Amino acid sequence: MRPDTQIHTHMCYAEFGDIVQAIDELDADVISLEAARSHMQVARELAAHGYPREAGPGVYDIHSPRVPSAEEAAELLRTGLKAIPAERLWVNPDCGLKTRGWPETRASLENLVTAARTVRGELPAS
Repeated sequence: MRPDTQIHTHMCYAEFGDIVQAIDELDADVISLEAARSHMQVARELAAHGYPREAGPGVYDIHSPRVPSAEEAAELLRTGLKAIPAERLWVNPDCGLKTRGWPETRASLENLVTAARTVRGELPAS
């Protein structure tokens, strides 16, 4: 594998606090995790463990047909930022989008983009 290859993995619907050590031992560069329903509990668990790599706690519950507003997604991102530094925080849905139709998927992802732009605008200049 080339040194610049980035390894991503995904986990959903687990008691992440019980397995955070195993998650860390995966040594993936980035992990995306289901987190919208738990209001970012996994982000707090990763922080408590001292998880050193990048993480994408989900901000869109893809198992619900409800389209989250940009403000809802922004609030979840702000909560995630309390536990994961901005330079290591990814913005993503909880899981894959196969359970959703195109109209709701598009609207939800557009709101995630708006939320990310809003929250990035609130961050201190680097």
